[in-house]
Amino acid sequence: MSTTTSGSASGTGSPIDPATDPVAAGGASPSRRKLVIRRFFRHKLGVTGLVVFVGLFALAYLGPLISPWTVTNQDFTSLLEPPTPDHWFGTTQIGEDVFVRTMDGLRKSLVIGLLVGLISTAIATIVGATAAYFGGWVDRALMWVVDLMLVLPALLVIAILSPAFEGSTWLILVVLLAAFSWMIAARLVRGMTLSLREREFVQAAKFAGVPAWKIILKHIIPNMASLLIIDATVNIGQAVLAETSLSYLGFGVQPPDVSLGTLISEGSRSALTFPWLFLFAGGLLVITVLAVNLIGDGLRDALDPQSTRSDAR
Repeated sequence: MSTTTSGSASGTGSPIDPATDPVAAGGASPSRRKLVIRRFFRHKLGVTGLVVFVGLFALAYLGPLISPWTVTNQDFTSLLEPPTPDHWFGTTQIGEDVFVRTMDGLRKSLVIGLLVGLISTAIATIVGATAAYFGGWVDRALMWVVDLMLVLPALLVIAILSPAFEGSTWLILVVLLAAFSWMIAARLVRGMTLSLREREFVQAAKFAGVPAWKIILKHIIPNMASLLIIDATVNIGQAVLAETSLSYLGFGVQPPDVSLGTLISEGSRSALTFPWLFLFAGGLLVITVLAVNLIGDGLRDALDPQSTRSDAR
């Protein structure tokens, strides 16, 4: 059974279009937020993804605390040992505990994905909304930058630049990934802003003398929250995959730091003979990306008033 969206102007219970109704779009009212939350928690796969994603964060941060080993410990009596009660994920060729190393790598990959998703979405929002709201030469200049960035092969450029940052903090990788992850979303934000800036509530704010930056922050961006939330979620999964790919090739996270990508790279050399060196990191990567995608699906259905899938009982 499908639940109709409240607040219809006609009172007939017909779905509200978030692209044309400022109250419905982006959770501007408390009732809208409650409706979105209720619809999301009815989406079983979305809730499953959220539980798994939160569980991965908890495991990554709490797991090393309950392990008797640390990333610097070496057990020379257990070299290349498969999983045992003493070493839950086995050991490496020099006696390092694979569980602790995997949790360290998972934590790094999750943080990188989360930061890249948030930063790239923020950049896309600022650039897209500013270009559309001011128009003219501002729009042309910013869209020229977007077009230029779109034609650059992101992973190749990052791979070329990475040797210059060798030995630096892994936060440099976050900046590089975020710098190449915002362009498509910026175009979408620009398109929605072009429509929203002609709405009565924006025009009224202009006539009242409200500064442009306040109009953008308080009237335009909140009405695009649906798009921005979904975009941030998608970017998290893409960032985790991008970081893993770069680290696997040796252009991402650099030693002594580890990530899922570096662990997969190290373990893939002996994946058939000592599979525990590869399978745990590879499995956690698949679970992480799958959980993020499920959250994105749940949010998309919850934020779309015309969707019926999230209301299925």
